Amino acid sequence: MKLSVYSEKALNMAMALCSQYRHEFITPEHVLYAIAQQQPFADTVSALGLDGDIMTVELKGLLDEMETMPEDKEYSIESSELCNRMLENASLSALAAGRNVIDVCHIIHSMAHLDGSDAAWALGLLTEDTGTANFIEELTAQYQSHHDTTAGHDNGYNDGDSHDSTAKEEGGTWQSLVTCLNDTYTTHNPLIGREQELDRTIQVLCRKDKNNPLHIGEPGVGKTALVYGLTALIVEGKVPPRLQGATVYAMDMATMLAGTQFRGDFEKRMKLVMKGLKAKGNCILYIDEIHGLIGTGRSGDATLDASNILKPYLEDGSIRFIGSTTYDEYNRHLANNKSFVRRFQQIDIAEPSRDDAIEIIKGLIKGYETFHGVKYDSDCIEYAVDSTARHMRDRFLPDKAIDLIDEAGAYRETHPLATKGRKRKQTVSTQLMEEILAKMCKIDAQALKDSSNEALASLESDMRSEIFGQDNAVEQVVRAIHTAKAGLTEEGKPMASLLFVGPTGVGKTEVAKVLAARLGVKLVRFDMSEYAEKHSVAKLIGSPAGYVGYEDGGLLTAAVRNSPNCVLLFDEIEKAHADIFNIFLQMMDYASLTDNKGQKADLRNTIIIMTSNAGAQYAARANVGFNRSVTRGEAMLSAVKRLFKPEFINRLTQIVTFNDMTRDMASLILDKKLRRMAHMLADKNVTMTVEDDARQLLLDKGFTTEYGARELERVTGSLLTPLLTRELLFGRLTKGGEVTVRVKDGQLVLC
Repeated sequence: MKLSVYSEKALNMAMALCSQYRHEFITPEHVLYAIAQQQPFADTVSALGLDGDIMTVELKGLLDEMETMPEDKEYSIESSELCNRMLENASLSALAAGRNVIDVCHIIHSMAHLDGSDAAWALGLLTEDTGTANFIEELTAQYQSHHDTTAGHDNGYNDGDSHDSTAKEEGGTWQSLVTCLNDTYTTHNPLIGREQELDRTIQVLCRKDKNNPLHIGEPGVGKTALVYGLTALIVEGKVPPRLQGATVYAMDMATMLAGTQFRGDFEKRMKLVMKGLKAKGNCILYIDEIHGLIGTGRSGDATLDASNILKPYLEDGSIRFIGSTTYDEYNRHLANNKSFVRRFQQIDIAEPSRDDAIEIIKGLIKGYETFHGVKYDSDCIEYAVDSTARHMRDRFLPDKAIDLIDEAGAYRETHPLATKGRKRKQTVSTQLMEEILAKMCKIDAQALKDSSNEALASLESDMRSEIFGQDNAVEQVVRAIHTAKAGLTEEGKPMASLLFVGPTGVGKTEVAKVLAARLGVKLVRFDMSEYAEKHSVAKLIGSPAGYVGYEDGGLLTAAVRNSPNCVLLFDEIEKAHADIFNIFLQMMDYASLTDNKGQKADLRNTIIIMTSNAGAQYAARANVGFNRSVTRGEAMLSAVKRLFKPEFINRLTQIVTFNDMTRDMASLILDKKLRRMAHMLADKNVTMTVEDDARQLLLDKGFTTEYGARELERVTGSLLTPLLTRELLFGRLTKGGEVTVRVKDGQLVLC
């Protein structure tokens, strides 16, 4: 690539500086010092009101400090690595701007972004007040002005203009900025259905004025497919005479913006495309994500952007435009630009119904079978639609069902089934699609998958083996899960919303942990004592716009999106602020939660469990008086009903009351804790035996109705654990062995 006149002069002067200072390498500092001596650079500094001496003094000092070659040594001047990189990047900048000549502005732009360069630092001192972008913009204008007054030189500006005018005459350049859909529509899936939307689009295109359809719909409902379907009809001649022979082009804003680093480049490209389309005639321009036009190309305080450039062409009807966007983006960017929107005719593209989605996929399935070399079972299509509609609530049909079909086909193609004898076509079953869906939707629990009920069948017995004395509570929990899995609960609600009520230490939290472990799902726990303040609701769903933490989102909504199949445990809910209960109403009624950014979290596959100790201070009076049949849990239940509002209690699937701690329950829990401790010791090659008198001592000291199982935990931790700890660290068990726990003089000892 050639150098402009001023660029060549700057490099020659930089070499002369090297020779003068007896420097071995030309560096970016030499080049910047040389450029600073040129008149267009000085005019730029003056026009922006900058102090050019700040930079030149620093550069002079840098040059003075550089290592010099001895007077008696011969050497040849070479370009440094940084200087080579600077010129290489300047060349790329020129190419991106459509120039065939490297000018000073390209060198300065490259120099400003040169890591580890003192020249970039010195340039930053000069442009600190204006900013690099504004400085380069003025620099470009000054050098262009001086180039225009310089006759007979190939400066890269007049050449670029003549090149563009030639390209316009040939009709080639504008076509490189857009894609002709008439040539590429066959590479996309055919349009199935959408007759009404397609008919309305054709009708708008045939209007005399404002003949520009605007497709608005959720992502994945088929807005782009509608345009390709229209293109197919045009190519096949199945459109009204007014659209016969029309050419459909697609404009990508990323392509239009690529390389437009200088002011006016983007506008020039937009005008080039519009003039080319108008000259060709009978053209339709499709702009996907049309909301991106708003603000694109705007710089500084200027109000002109891409949408303003298009307005004259939208008005005269010589070019028809088809735009597509989503409802969110329309409301955010387009709704307020009424002068732009009024030139379009809005066409809503709704999500297809279940039956329509099935018909769409039936029309596409042959293409995926051919592409992947597989055969889909007859029930795969309905399964894809129904399962994705159930589990992918944040996406829309038919896109999400097509994704599942495509993903399953790709898996079978890369993981073929073993066949015997003559090779047969690989098949995709609903079982395979279920496994793929589990990965796509994070459905990790076998018990919650559509075709697996074995884990649920033994759920109650499995939980009773770990939860003691709370058979009634376990039965109610399992019954609620079975009902939800059988599909007999109201659609659009969580699998279960349970409130556990009972004294402390009787197993409320433990039931939630065991349930999550047996179902194979994640336990997501929130300690509601952390949400006692009114403003703490923002921690769950995110802070409002303008407040600290807005970008972080909410802890609860993020947890549900990351683990849509989980057990949500809200521990000690009565300690939370009353405003937080309003969130629970929405969760339990509609199985959805909206965060501060309007994104919904789907709770249809979650099990919500709330625990409460409300009324614990009154539970001790439960058996006072002549009628002693009321348990502590039942006494607490009446307190709970007074504490929570009726609308909260009415949305619960079940209120589960836990029994008081009994000695039999405490005995079973102690055995469980000792087994767990023995298992941990076994990992250290230690075998522990607990004699009956030692076990009885732990039970006598640890059993209490008031504190439940937690007292057993404390007693075990204070009486037994320290003895084992000392022996494991400093005694005879450091390398393993056998130990017996017994009682001596009323104390536990190890033998």
